[in-house]
Parts: sequence; structure tokens; C-alpha cells
Amino acid sequence: MKIRRFADTDWNEWLRMSGSLFASEILQSDLEEMRRTLLREDAVVFVIERAESGSLGGYVEAGARSIVDGCSSSPVGYIEAWYVDPDLRRVGYGRALLEAAEDWARSRGYSEMGSDALIDNEVSHAAHQGSGYEIVDRVVTFRKHL
Repeated sequence: MKIRRFADTDWNEWLRMSGSLFASEILQSDLEEMRRTLLREDAVVFVIERAESGSLGGYVEAGARSIVDGCSSSPVGYIEAWYVDPDLRRVGYGRALLEAAEDWARSRGYSEMGSDALIDNEVSHAAHQGSGYEIVDRVVTFRKHL
């Protein structure tokens, strides 16, 4: 296994993993957002390449944000999405993806990295904390249809 930057030939695998991460059908708006991510100068996608098949087993999308809850600097590196296939979990590949994103952020002069997870995603909470991230806030989001 190796961690490397996203290549154009990874598109279909990235779609597969994004669908698994977000547990939904990939919509046109999602595709457009993924394409915009690849065009951003202040964003990057790293993937896990499986040695035996060359297929992918995980990815992390990182970018820059000007304001991040719990962070005191600006801009801040930010984990926008992080996914590892079930058969590769709990053996260090997720942490390796985060480290690649953190190295990218450091190379840009950022001194902090932010991330988030749904409030009930305890697996993600534990994975973040196991990789050195600390919980800084909890939020319940509201909406009202007008």
C-alpha cells in the first residue's frame, strides 16, 4: 500500500468511496464540488493505492479555510472528507492519510488542522482522537422550511 496524490485515473474509485462515506447517491452537485476541489490551488486529495491491484482503498480531501471553530490561526488546513475501506481500517492507513494532509498543510505554512464529524459518528470521533485531534465543540444544527 502507498499513499499518493490523486490522479485523473482515480476518478471512478473516488466516486465509489465518496458514495460509501456519505451513504448516498452521488448527485450532480457532488460531482461538481469534487471537480472544483481538484481545480483549487488550496486543496489536495490523497489516496491509498493497493499494491496488489492498483485499486484504491481510501482517500482524504484537505483544503484551506479562513475560519475554523477551535482554531486561533488563519488560514487553517481542513479535512473535508476522510474515508478508508472497511478491510483496511484499524491498521494505520487512515492515520497515514491524515499525516499526508497534515504534511501538505505544514508545507503551506499552516500551524493548525481542523476537521469535523457528524455528532453521532463515534467511530470517526475515535479515529480523529486516536490521530491526535481533540474535540473542541459540539453543534446541533437547525433549519426551518419557509
